Amino acid sequence: MSKPVIAIVGRPNVGKSTLFNKLAGERISIVEDTPGVTRDRIYYEIEWNGRAMILVDTGGIEPKSDDIILKQMKNQAEVAVSTADVIVFMVDVTTGLTAADRDIATMLIKSQKPLILAVNKCDSVGAPPMEFYEFYELGIDGEPIQLSSVHGTGSGDLLDRVLELCPADEEKEDDSDLIKVAVIGKPNAGKSSIINKILGEDRLIVSDIPGTTRDAVDTRVENEFGKYTFIDTAGIRRQSRVEDRIEKFSVLRSKMAVERADVCVIMVDANEGVTEQDEKIAGIAHESGKACIIVINKWDTLETEDKNTVEYDKKVYNSLSYMTYAPTLYVSAKTGQRITKLFELINYVYNQNCTRISTGMLNDVLNDATARVQPPSDKGRHLKVYYMTQTGTCPPTFVIFCNNAELFHFSYQRYIENQLREVFGFRGTPIKIIIRQKGDKEE
Repeated sequence: MSKPVIAIVGRPNVGKSTLFNKLAGERISIVEDTPGVTRDRIYYEIEWNGRAMILVDTGGIEPKSDDIILKQMKNQAEVAVSTADVIVFMVDVTTGLTAADRDIATMLIKSQKPLILAVNKCDSVGAPPMEFYEFYELGIDGEPIQLSSVHGTGSGDLLDRVLELCPADEEKEDDSDLIKVAVIGKPNAGKSSIINKILGEDRLIVSDIPGTTRDAVDTRVENEFGKYTFIDTAGIRRQSRVEDRIEKFSVLRSKMAVERADVCVIMVDANEGVTEQDEKIAGIAHESGKACIIVINKWDTLETEDKNTVEYDKKVYNSLSYMTYAPTLYVSAKTGQRITKLFELINYVYNQNCTRISTGMLNDVLNDATARVQPPSDKGRHLKVYYMTQTGTCPPTFVIFCNNAELFHFSYQRYIENQLREVFGFRGTPIKIIIRQKGDKEE
């Protein structure tokens, strides 16, 4: 199920961050009575009536301000509006309708996005104050929502309206064999270039300027290897270096692209090697349980003496120690070197990610593993491992039942995981192991 993006916008100090924190259930955005406290977009995933949504808090919009910071806040709010599925426009009943409210309403109506008018600071119980009715002048479709972001009253009505306006879930394509591939990595690693080479045309904008790709772009590819949707994503930079407000929002889109994907192609610049930021980017895919391929791009630009894939692999896996299961592929997006091999790897890791093993086979491996290396013990307490079963795929997920979950050390879990990989492969996919304690009092 897709997750719609809901942007909360309005002029400064109308209570946007307070509402954001109330809906998120925790204090995430800074809340002060000083206009302009929230300068960057902040996002958080919430759920209402079984539907997950991405909630975005934005800086206040001052339409006619010459202040540099306020101008930047307006720009980043406009980006949030352009990428949102539904917009919540907040106004303040205590100040009444202002000229800034009118200007913002005009901008939002022109966006032609689903729009909800939320009249905040209606803190008294009962009928709204007379000032509430002024806001009908804005000409926004639908009844305004009477809201108190401090007390939370009206927030349920607001979320109900949001769900009504959210785009319907896209019907699943009849292509059961379609594989969605997210191409992720730092800016300027060659993500768009490799897709262009696959397409055989300049379908995507390619530039040496980091951050050219602002949003996730889906491109359908069908060839002798199968059917694919490639998701080209904006490059993810180190957070402290993300100064461009548009680029900051692209990080959210990139993370959402990973979530939509079946396979993640992690692009690494061969000249730079695996950097700290590459580790973080790869971690997004790993933690999401996606099948992964580490693609070393610009391999053709290295000096001949440096082109030792065995040694380069050691460096890659030394940096990505949590991801040694992911295969590497050395390519050149510019010349097309080994691009064909990429499709074979995508199919392979996707199938590994979807692998299901029978309970009987799993327990044969488990019994053999526990016989080789005895389960740990502590202060006379001995871990007893009863049995294992697979409860899901994408990623392959296993539940192991034992007598004492506390004794099941992480190192022993890793040992079991390594035994599973040795027997069944699981190349290119993370494995999730859940430990369950069975109600056995015997020590």
